[in-house]
Amino acid sequence: MKLIANLFLSLLIVLGSACAEEADPAQAELNVEVDGRPIEIDREQSVVSYADVLDRATPAVVAVYTARIVSAPSGGLQPGVPELFRRFGLPTPQPEPDEGPVERRQRLGVGSGVVVSRDGYIVTNHHVVHDPRGGVVDEIRIRTRDNVEHEAELVGSDEKTDVAVLKIETEEALPAVILGDSDNLRVGDIVFAIGNPLEVGLTATQGIVSATGRDSLGILGRGGYENFIQTDAAINLGNSGGALIDAWGRLVGINTAIISRSGGSNGIGFAIPVNMVLNVATNLIERGEVPRGLLGLFPENLTPDLADAFGLETTRGALVNQVQEGSPADLAGIRHGDVILQIDDVRIQSAPQLRLLVSQMAPGSEVSVKLIRQGEELTLPVVLGSLNGEVASAESSESVLEGVTLRAITEEIREEFSLPDGIDGVFVAGVSGDSPHADDLSGNMVIMEVNGRSVETPEDLADALKPGVNRLYTWLGGVLRYEVIRIED
Repeated sequence: MKLIANLFLSLLIVLGSACAEEADPAQAELNVEVDGRPIEIDREQSVVSYADVLDRATPAVVAVYTARIVSAPSGGLQPGVPELFRRFGLPTPQPEPDEGPVERRQRLGVGSGVVVSRDGYIVTNHHVVHDPRGGVVDEIRIRTRDNVEHEAELVGSDEKTDVAVLKIETEEALPAVILGDSDNLRVGDIVFAIGNPLEVGLTATQGIVSATGRDSLGILGRGGYENFIQTDAAINLGNSGGALIDAWGRLVGINTAIISRSGGSNGIGFAIPVNMVLNVATNLIERGEVPRGLLGLFPENLTPDLADAFGLETTRGALVNQVQEGSPADLAGIRHGDVILQIDDVRIQSAPQLRLLVSQMAPGSEVSVKLIRQGEELTLPVVLGSLNGEVASAESSESVLEGVTLRAITEEIREEFSLPDGIDGVFVAGVSGDSPHADDLSGNMVIMEVNGRSVETPEDLADALKPGVNRLYTWLGGVLRYEVIRIED
């Protein structure tokens, strides 16, 4: 089944993260209007049209156009022109003097966005404002419903939730959508997908909420945070970053992706819940990043066989496969084989839910982890670290490579992990599943060289890394090979 992750919207958040520090009042704020009431049925009045509902919401939905600025010679002839003239026996035209390169605009793509504040903040998808290789585009333009275009500034973007925030400057206040409470959504609620599908213009389609809490689709790739609303409202290419509206005209999600064999809508579309989007957008505006809590362990779902083997009556919870050395979980006494049942007051149903929940918590905060170990229930206090490297244990070096714990090789490490003599470098003690390097690096690996330079300590490795593409020579399980990782500027 082909996953088309090209329809994302841009209002993703980290569901309930109370940030580690209060924002500076002098910094920009996101002033949004929120209506958190659940939908109620008025049995005295039948609904024959949703035109008034859409009239309230559609003015806030915009088209998003992106472009790259490329250089081309100002003089010279097009390739193939001289040969064409010679073939027909005609004099070859002489090129004009080259006056240097001329910049021209090369269009990249089109998506949608939603105005969430009257002073010009717009949410959309991360992938809408980046090129196919993940690079930031050179130009972003917004077209409103009245066909007025504005140049937009990229305020911030979060790849792990596929949310981005744009800002445009206008003399007049913009029509902003009212935000609902996505936690109140129920399967069967009527919703509308509004955007610019296939660039035909502003379009609204109707459907229902088909499911909530879709967290294991793999749409956002490894390290992404998924908690999608599923809908059968038609979503097509160009709807990415557009609005999912409820029956009262409130924003409840940002349209992001579809599952389709043909590339068109098959009635299975996904949107980021507005609560998550609002959290992410607020952090991007006020802090320039999204702080995320870190436990430092690798959880997995319990299968019926695993639950039976551990003497559990249900598959509820998250089984701890591995604990990173020196991580908050390790320091708190969590061990592999533990089954995490609850974090504070939230009951854990699955490993993806645990990962998402912790990521939304403030780094440095203390949480209560309830778990079961060999049939005995325990409650352990844990001070969360930071996935961004702001709060880390004294022994770890997570700030060198995000989500990667590195160690200099000692005799103890060499003996414990049976590292051969002559294999020297930096030991990878663990790689978080949230790490952008999780596909390339793994625990018990030795990084011997970085960009052709031998390394022996995490500090050596940090000095050898450079922004962009990096070449690593590694050893793992007797196999030597090159790995390539990318470091953002």
